[in-house]
Amino acid sequence: MFLLALASFSQTSSTEQAAESPADKEPDLVWHAAGEKSWEPEGRAWGDEARLRIFDRFPAAAEASVPRKVWNLSRHSAGMVLRFKTDASTIWVDYELMDGDKLALPHMPATGVSGVDLYARDEQAGGKWKWVGVTKPVAKKVRQSLIAGLRPGMREYAAYLPLYNGVEKISFGIPANATFQPLAPRALKPILFYGTSITQGAAASRPGMTHVAILGRRLDRPVINLGFSGNGKMDAGVGELIGRADAAVIVIDCAPNMNADLLRDRAVPLVMQIRAAHRETPIVLIEDRRFTNSWITPARTAYHDANHAALKTAYESLQRARVKHLYYISGDKLYGTDAEGATDASHASDLGFVRQADIFEPVLKKVLRLTAQTKVGRAGSGEVAARQTQSGRLEGESIVQFSESH
Repeated sequence: MFLLALASFSQTSSTEQAAESPADKEPDLVWHAAGEKSWEPEGRAWGDEARLRIFDRFPAAAEASVPRKVWNLSRHSAGMVLRFKTDASTIWVDYELMDGDKLALPHMPATGVSGVDLYARDEQAGGKWKWVGVTKPVAKKVRQSLIAGLRPGMREYAAYLPLYNGVEKISFGIPANATFQPLAPRALKPILFYGTSITQGAAASRPGMTHVAILGRRLDRPVINLGFSGNGKMDAGVGELIGRADAAVIVIDCAPNMNADLLRDRAVPLVMQIRAAHRETPIVLIEDRRFTNSWITPARTAYHDANHAALKTAYESLQRARVKHLYYISGDKLYGTDAEGATDASHASDLGFVRQADIFEPVLKKVLRLTAQTKVGRAGSGEVAARQTQSGRLEGESIVQFSESH
């Protein structure tokens, strides 16, 4: 009985591997190339500025104004999405990566580092975004089936690009009898996230599993991912670029790459730099997450305590300076409280990313709602103005309680 069961398991495993293998036999397909003006990725700021490559996060001019490591990381396509509609029963993708030598990382699979991750709107579930398929890169050039046997019908798709690799070129293949419609980036103002490796996506299993991507789907709004692994340090050069970006909300999540002294030096100047360029755009400050093993490592607990205190002091200083539309999220529970939210204590697992999204979501919803109400108030309703405090801030702008309630 044991041998029969083992044989059956082996056969099933082999069948599944064959069905999902990158070497699946390619059917006759028509290919649609992305990256031209007719089909640009969503999730880029400064879209009208020249780039060395269309899937770079920064424009070419930024090379001279940001630290070298930040520039190199900006060539990763984290946060970018290609949107399209099709009624195809099969969808393939063909793309070339910037770096064929680093398809994966020690704590992060190739599906997350270098994969293309496909989602679709489920109109039977009210238009909710749901996962469809992901590539499994094994070389610099990837040509694989994303999904086959799709239920008939025209639907909208979103393909998330690699988190820790760049894309030189990319095309999607569908059967000749199917309809294909590239979709331009949405006109809605995006939520811009500036942060560290965690923001960039370490160590998500797939590009669509970062909290930045999850929030984009939940809020149904474009997002811009300015996470720079090990180098999210509130640099003035990045601040200047953010000052030129047109965002609905700016989230600053750099504390994991900074110590208390650096936060004391840079947090207030960065906020003031951005506020000088954007007088009304909401800014959300995020405390450092806690290592998931800090409960048993006193030195790490002390480090996080000092880090949190430094950012909180900066926030309070900005409040005293009457900086408006400023919000704050505690870092204590970003990964949860059961020590299960990270891969290596520092970087989020998929579970950790979902937990972060759960904490960010109500804050961002409130911020976006208040922003919309403020616009109505300016149009003549007076309703919002009546709810302002004497300091000029809207009631509830200190959102620390949101993270404390989770």
